[in-house]
Amino acid sequence: MKRDEFNIMSNIKIIEQLKAELLCIIGDFFKLLTKGSNVAHDAILDCISGAIIILYILAERLGYSFTAVDESVKKKLKVGIIEEDGVEKQGKDLSRLYNHIKERN
Repeated sequence: MKRDEFNIMSNIKIIEQLKAELLCIIGDFFKLLTKGSNVAHDAILDCISGAIIILYILAERLGYSFTAVDESVKKKLKVGIIEEDGVEKQGKDLSRLYNHIKERN
């Protein structure tokens, strides 16, 4: 097997592992939410942050930079803000997230 073929196979394997891990985290997250108020706050936060990390790494493995992901998120948020998405109408969540992402860059 040539070195390039090995790198491609290795990358595919990592992508598949990331996809599986993302599904597990989302499953854990939904299980935690069904438990109600007895859920450990840290466990929910771990699921959310873990999913975000995996999605960033997965995007990079698929050829997208972290910056490209951030820019795409900002564009989607702007559209939601302009179109007055239901979440935006309820509590300005999209605006707050947009400002947070814009300020950290």
